[in-house]
Amino acid sequence: MSHGTYKNKLLSTALLLGSLPVMANVTNGGFEQWSGNTPASWTTIDNGISLSPSTSTVKNGHRSAAINVTTGSQSNTDLLQQITVETGKTYNFSADVYHTEGKVKARLYVDGYQGYSNEAQTNQWQTISHSYTASSSKTINVGLRFYDVSGFDGNETVYIDNFLPNSDGGASPSCSDNSLTLTLNTDNYGSETSWAVNNNQGRAIANGSGYASNTQYNEKICLADGAYTLVISDSYGDGMCCSLGNGSYALVHAQKTIASGASFSNTDSTTFELGDTGGGTTPTPTGYYVTAQGLTGYALKTELYNIIKDHNAQGYSAIWNFYDSSARDKYFENDNSILDMYSEKPNGVDSYSYAAVTNQCGAYNSEADCYNREHSFPKSWFGGKVEPMNSDVHHIYATDGYVNSKRSNFPFGEVASASFTSTNGSKLGSAASSLNYSGTVFEPIDEFKGDFARAYFYMATRYENIIGSWQTKTTSSDAVLNGSNNQVFESWVVAMLLKWHNSDPVSQMELDRNQAAFEFQGNRNPYIDHPEFVEMIW
Repeated sequence: MSHGTYKNKLLSTALLLGSLPVMANVTNGGFEQWSGNTPASWTTIDNGISLSPSTSTVKNGHRSAAINVTTGSQSNTDLLQQITVETGKTYNFSADVYHTEGKVKARLYVDGYQGYSNEAQTNQWQTISHSYTASSSKTINVGLRFYDVSGFDGNETVYIDNFLPNSDGGASPSCSDNSLTLTLNTDNYGSETSWAVNNNQGRAIANGSGYASNTQYNEKICLADGAYTLVISDSYGDGMCCSLGNGSYALVHAQKTIASGASFSNTDSTTFELGDTGGGTTPTPTGYYVTAQGLTGYALKTELYNIIKDHNAQGYSAIWNFYDSSARDKYFENDNSILDMYSEKPNGVDSYSYAAVTNQCGAYNSEADCYNREHSFPKSWFGGKVEPMNSDVHHIYATDGYVNSKRSNFPFGEVASASFTSTNGSKLGSAASSLNYSGTVFEPIDEFKGDFARAYFYMATRYENIIGSWQTKTTSSDAVLNGSNNQVFESWVVAMLLKWHNSDPVSQMELDRNQAAFEFQGNRNPYIDHPEFVEMIW
């Protein structure tokens, strides 16, 4: 299976958005065709609104629809038409909205109620959008509903244009500025989740709400250069995840994650800049990382150390319980077995699998005998069974005991000639010359290289106060560590970890594990929550 499920779903959604099925096209979505004051093909126009064509306030083409809202009874304000969708297909719906007074808001309707417009954003066009995946082939209603807000005087005009995708030739709106994607994986209470991207005046440029539970959404956002804040909100005040499902969010621009998270209370926000503003896209964290705002380089690393340093070590034996609850395969075979990164085959059937608890080591003679607790950052490098390093789950993974023993305490690296290869392709052998290191190294498969890299950046940060003294503990630690508490690693290691980090982005598996570790021992890996911190420091 693939990384699997998460990455493939994103990819398939992107492909589908690029080639939307004709069957889902809205007829007269550009409001160019009228019969008197009735737009062609819009079959439900309730008596709380009246329509007329407008040629003065238009987003695309020659006409828009001027919607005059005359009632505060929202059930009388629907503007709908029916379209046909196909099972499993994903469709990107959107409409451009222009508010005049700001006392009425529009809500997108796609087989149910979706995101609202920002009524306070007056005298300018804004886009509300929703990515919809059909659970079956059927006919659905799409369109808009209008809601009065405080100050509504019983009569207000809202202009609507460019309802997409449409048979007028429109597909997804093109973006000549910065194109971003907000991926939302809702938890068991998706309706509690909403989001907004605010400009530096605090006005919402884009927003969304009204989501279904346990569903993935890919919201497309187009932003001009400037400073913005992404605000993710939960109306109940318990975030998006974990004990309530597997919710999370990630905002991506130009293949770079600007913001991501899952665990928060009422809101989680990240400020970022787009364009040539002195360094490209620069996120500013809030919430758990609020004291890191404005910092870069080793000053940022030290502040992250202060944030994560006081974790509650649970002891080495407690790791078995952590694996039982939080190291299950929900991402590849999805068979609830122990997820072992030294045997998992992302693109095929695993050679063996382990039942939680039942198959924990134990003695072993060969691969597939049992799983144990792999210190990806070997414990001999910090002096053996020393707490809290020895039980810090952020770097200790469930792995096959025999492969673990083969890895021993050798550095991670890239192998030129393998002396041992596990069933999933993890290798031990002599280092590739491109690594700028000569010696024996262990190379995990590509699927998990980023996971291990971010675990190493975590270790360099969490133990910043003492890691400088670990260099001379063993020959291998001397090869990896440079004796400092700022850069921490030798330059060849930094180059390799940066490469691994960038080539294998944060996965849903990592997000879930990071939250589980937080609940288990009380601290987080900042490089999973904010992958951009890596480049900002190293």
